[in-house]
Amino acid sequence: MKAVLYESFGARPQLRDLPEPRPQPHGALIRVMATGVCRSDWHGWVGHDPDIQLPHVPGHEFAGVVVEVGHDVARWAAGDRVTMPFVAGCGNCPECQCGHQQVCDHQFQPGFTHWGSFAEYVAIPHADLNLVRLPEAMDFATAASLGCRFATSYRAVVDQGRTSPGQWVAVHGCGGVGLSAVLIASAAGAKVVAVDIAEDKLALARELGASATVDATRVDDVVQAVRDITGGGAHVSLDALGHSTTCLNSIGNLRKRGRHVQVGLMLGEHAAPAIPMGQVIANELELLGSHGMQAHRYASMLAFIESARLAPQRLIGRTVSLEQSIDVLTSMDRFPGVGVTVVTRF
Repeated sequence: MKAVLYESFGARPQLRDLPEPRPQPHGALIRVMATGVCRSDWHGWVGHDPDIQLPHVPGHEFAGVVVEVGHDVARWAAGDRVTMPFVAGCGNCPECQCGHQQVCDHQFQPGFTHWGSFAEYVAIPHADLNLVRLPEAMDFATAASLGCRFATSYRAVVDQGRTSPGQWVAVHGCGGVGLSAVLIASAAGAKVVAVDIAEDKLALARELGASATVDATRVDDVVQAVRDITGGGAHVSLDALGHSTTCLNSIGNLRKRGRHVQVGLMLGEHAAPAIPMGQVIANELELLGSHGMQAHRYASMLAFIESARLAPQRLIGRTVSLEQSIDVLTSMDRFPGVGVTVVTRF
C-alpha cells in the first residue's frame, strides 16, 4: 500500500510502498477514503509525542470502508462505511467501563501509538467498541473532518463547557478546532467571540456564526477586548490553539464562575504555562480539558448536526492528494490556509 512515512523526527516524510496491515481478532481493516491533516500530526512529526515509535505513519482523523474484520467482531462487516474517534478505547479498563473511552488507560491512537491513516489502509482494534457508522448522506471528506477537530470541539463546547443558549463563548484560535467550536457554539444558541491573528480566518468565523471577532494584532489587550464585547467576560472560553498566550488569554477573559476548556495541545515549550491560580480561586473558575470524544457520543453529535442543519463541510478549506499531504504537514507551524485540509486522493 502507499503510505506517508517518516524515519526521524523533523525529517521530511516520504511516500512509500509498505505492507498492508492485518486486523486483530477484535479489530478491523479500513480502506481509507479520506483523512484530515491536523496540527496534532505536526506535533507528532517534530517529536512532541513520546508515544510515537519510529519509523512512523501519521494520520488520525479518517473515514473509509471496512475491508476485513477479525473473527471476534460482531457489529461490522466488509463494505460498511465508517469513521472513528482519534482515541480508541480498550473496553476493559475502569475508564472504558464508565464510558470514558477518550481517556482509556490503554488507549489506541492511530497516527500516534500506532501507524495511522496517511495510507491506503489502516488497522484499528476493538472495532465493536470504537467504530462509528456513517450516515449515507455524509461524504467521506466531511466525515474525516469530524474525526478530531469537530468531535473534540463538540465535546469541549457541549459536554465539557456545558454551553447553554444566550451565554458568551470566546474561542481563541480559528484553525480547524476553533472554527468547529464557533459553528457548534453558535448553533447551540451561544454568542461567540472569535479571536485570531489572521483576518481571513476571522472572516470565516463570522460566516460560521461568530457574533464578534478580535484581531489580536490590532488590540493592545485581548482579554480586555473580550471583556468589553461580552459585558464582563465569557461564560465559556476555549483555547483552540495550544499556546501559552492563548491559554492565559482564555482564562483571563472569563467572568466569575466561568469555564476554560483547553482544547489545543500544550506541547514543547508551551507544555507548562504559568496559570493565574489566584484568579482561578477568587473567581471560582473551572479549568477543563477536552481530549477527543467517545464513539458512543457520535450519535448525539450527528443528530445535532442534522437538527441544527449544520454544514460541517464548510470547514473544509481544500482537498489534496496523499503525496501533497507531506507539504501540508511540514508547513503547519506556519498556519497556512483557512479551514481543514483533507486528503481525498490516494
